[in-house]
Amino acid sequence: MSVQNTDGATAAAAAAVTDTAAVTDTGAVTDTELLERFRPVFDRIAEGALDRETTRRIPLEEAGWLRDRGFGALRVPRELGGSGVTLRQLFLLLIELGAAESNLVQALRVHFRFTEDRWRERDTERGKLWLRRIGEGAIVGNASSERSGNVRGQTNTTLRKQGDKLLLNGVKYYSTGSLYSDYISVAVFQGDGERVTALVPSTAEGVQLLDDYSGFGQRTSASGTSTFTDVEVDPDAVIAFDRVFAGQVAIVQLVHLATLAGIVRRAVDETAGFVRRRRRSYSQASADLPREDPQVQQVLGRADAVAHAAAEIVLGVAAALDRASDARFDLRTAPREQRTPEAEARVRALELDAELNVYRAQTTVIDLVLRTTTEIFEVGGASALDESLHLDRHWRNARTLASHNPVIYRERQLGDYLLNGTEPLNQPSVGEAPGLAPAADDPAPALVVVS
Repeated sequence: MSVQNTDGATAAAAAAVTDTAAVTDTGAVTDTELLERFRPVFDRIAEGALDRETTRRIPLEEAGWLRDRGFGALRVPRELGGSGVTLRQLFLLLIELGAAESNLVQALRVHFRFTEDRWRERDTERGKLWLRRIGEGAIVGNASSERSGNVRGQTNTTLRKQGDKLLLNGVKYYSTGSLYSDYISVAVFQGDGERVTALVPSTAEGVQLLDDYSGFGQRTSASGTSTFTDVEVDPDAVIAFDRVFAGQVAIVQLVHLATLAGIVRRAVDETAGFVRRRRRSYSQASADLPREDPQVQQVLGRADAVAHAAAEIVLGVAAALDRASDARFDLRTAPREQRTPEAEARVRALELDAELNVYRAQTTVIDLVLRTTTEIFEVGGASALDESLHLDRHWRNARTLASHNPVIYRERQLGDYLLNGTEPLNQPSVGEAPGLAPAADDPAPALVVVS
């Protein structure tokens, strides 16, 4: 993060970032170049963070600043209008944006998942079509989750032919980022029972987007209700669900971890600024001023170490995802004689390793960040609770993100793999337990895709 401390030092300790060149099929760009390009925008976004928290103003204008700089097209190859960065570099920037405004990272999470899926097929006409749109500034939002239904089930949302039209109908909840988007990715079962993604313009007739999310954190992530009433869908904008490879879904969880790394960075920097200004102390204190108190220094020193460690963990896992993604594309596009069972096994091993690393990171980063966003209050007594500081938002936001895909299940999967070699289920969904009668107001089963 590049928010400035009161003494003019860079709060995020930017010197720790290496000038690593990212080489893709489209050229190279360094970390330094990317940070110089986006940090001014991140700083500008960070300036209004407390006001947005107070008024619950969705940062739509701020999202526009990112769009103008090509943030949504970071992974798009250069020849298709993007920057061609690696996943590691994308996550470097997501951490910094998370420090400036964590809601924006969450809002763009499905956009980057959709972009990555198209990146994997960037040699195809469909892949090129959507990557060009994203390169031109298009943002893709999410409408996957439904409130009830069978944990193994289908969707209440339907996509059916009516005459010569293909019509979408249904209600989705937790539609993160929908209000920021140009297109909405809707998870749905077609009339023949096939699970697909239907992409519809967010401004299409029959689309209604609400900001009615009621969670106590991440309040401006635009995670509300989406209603689709006879929305006409272009048949070319219907994408079937292909086989999911290990690591492919893990990217969406890693986005949450990048956001958490940004949150704890911001929490540490704001708390340090509070301590520097603080004049009140205790008779039991070891120094006259809090900033000179060894125990206060220890609290912040430990918190700073957590912020750095969380970022490094995320970047290390992102680099593993890079290797797996590159290997999968190379194998898919290799001559037939090179696509051997042995080559497939090598790629699958990379993908599985990357996915397991995400789960390991999840259990570690979440624990560290939640403890740290609680412990920062030890430095200031009741003064640190002042609502004008909004230091509580860091714990609330972290707790909200930590509740996605609960850690207890990840830890069990890791243990099962360690003991029995059982590979994690990498396409989870949630809903009502199998065998339960459907709720009266929700007569059909519903799929709630991983959040």
